[in-house]
Amino acid sequence: MCSSAAPCAVIIGMMGAGKTRVGREVAHLMDIPFVDADIAIEHQIGMTIPEFFEQFGEPEFRRIEADVIEHTLATHPGVFSLGGGAPMTERVQQLLETYKAQGGKVLYLMAAPEEAMERARRGGGRPMLDGDADARWMALYEQRDPVFRQVANVLVSTHGLTPTMAAKKVQHMIDQRIVHVSSAGAQPYDVCIGDGVLTSLEHMLGKQPVRVALIHTQPVQRHSDRVRTLLRKAGYQVSDITIPDAEAGKTVQVADGVWRRLGDDGFTRSDAIVGVGGGAATDVAGFVAATWMRGIRYVNCPTSLLAMVDASTGGKTGINTAAGKNLVGSFYMPSGVLADTSTLISLPNDIFIEGLGEVAKSGFIMDAEILHILQNHADQLRQWQPETSLEELQPVVCELIERTVRVKVHHVNADFTEQGLREFLNYGHTLAHAIEALEHFSWRHGNAVAVGMVYAAELAHLLGMIDQDLVDMHRNLLTSLGLPTSWKHDNFDDVLALMHKDKKARGNMLRFVLLDGIGSVQHVENPPADAVEEAFKKIQA
Repeated sequence: MCSSAAPCAVIIGMMGAGKTRVGREVAHLMDIPFVDADIAIEHQIGMTIPEFFEQFGEPEFRRIEADVIEHTLATHPGVFSLGGGAPMTERVQQLLETYKAQGGKVLYLMAAPEEAMERARRGGGRPMLDGDADARWMALYEQRDPVFRQVANVLVSTHGLTPTMAAKKVQHMIDQRIVHVSSAGAQPYDVCIGDGVLTSLEHMLGKQPVRVALIHTQPVQRHSDRVRTLLRKAGYQVSDITIPDAEAGKTVQVADGVWRRLGDDGFTRSDAIVGVGGGAATDVAGFVAATWMRGIRYVNCPTSLLAMVDASTGGKTGINTAAGKNLVGSFYMPSGVLADTSTLISLPNDIFIEGLGEVAKSGFIMDAEILHILQNHADQLRQWQPETSLEELQPVVCELIERTVRVKVHHVNADFTEQGLREFLNYGHTLAHAIEALEHFSWRHGNAVAVGMVYAAELAHLLGMIDQDLVDMHRNLLTSLGLPTSWKHDNFDDVLALMHKDKKARGNMLRFVLLDGIGSVQHVENPPADAVEEAFKKIQA
């Protein structure tokens, strides 16, 4: 639903694309108001647009048009369609960029050229089509289409659809959620969340790539098949590359195999990579993209809850070595992330549940509303069943994903290369990474993070930073979600040695991310050794 001011969606497109007809139908379906920019302009100028063009010319029209658009973007909680030429002006482009950065959706309505030209001729009253209307339309299309693709963050093809069918498709797109990521020194991109967002893959890849490497694991074959079909339909040459599942795929040997395949298939700097699967698959896809020819375009399509809220977003790519997890990698932003919630229907209960560990982490470090949502829906979430639970939990899951991604984006935008603030995202990870290494990666990441958060809470309590109630809240919430809160290991020295190798460590200094309250986080360096060991004893199974 729309906010109290900004539109739910702004529709752009060529003359005759059906922006007014479809926009009005979408507004009717959603029971919200509709504004057509051209009609609003005519009300303001007191004459038709062709009359105004003839008397005052296009530059004066574009100035008034931009004024109307600026006002409507700030005051209209509905659907807003723009005239065909509006997105071509710099001021309107800037207004739409601001709108998108605040979570707005600019939908490029793409009709078949022959359909749009016929409607444009039939409609009349279009001064930009004076003369040979079809030739003028095609000339404008060649000029405008690249700009529209750049301005929009959602592409909607209406080829062969009736206005009602197109409106339902647009409504579906509006229901999706978009989080914009714009870190200093890195390319901006969008994280799209919702049912069916994979259809935006071509838009995120763009027209430049000729070859696309589809990197995926075997368990997500049904989803990689769908992505492969979308890529081939869009005209890309697809190199299908299957890697081992989970942490077994995050090795130098696997990466080397992918590099060799890219070389054999002739991948150039203008080609691209798409990662489909869980966090390990998207990590490898990103790492290969960052290192092949020093960086090529890539898009992540996470298929697990954990990957949607964590690994796929933020630009951290990496592989494991004998020395530890994720110690070799790079900071390299994707061109986009498509968190298509329809892929969650194949997710087994235990893999869905582990993703809630990272979701809860984001609640503890920043967004308390996440914790409230988890508490209110703990029974439903814990009893997740593939194929059946998503329909009931779709709004809850989408909100949890969006909120968690926004927490991550907040930290990434402020600290892309993880020099300080971004390390707060590692709450619970100091012990978690040690657990994963000592268990030879048989423990799932989200489960290890859950235990790591309880350990961090116990340590913070021993240091006098939080009270027992907050420690108990960690245990109670995580347990209610079906996550583990304890772990057994007999040799604390082994654990301590691995925690010293954590990425947050500085020299010989042990470094933790700890809470001094919900949403209040700080680094603690070299806490007393007895407290570090005592906290470990408290999480022993």
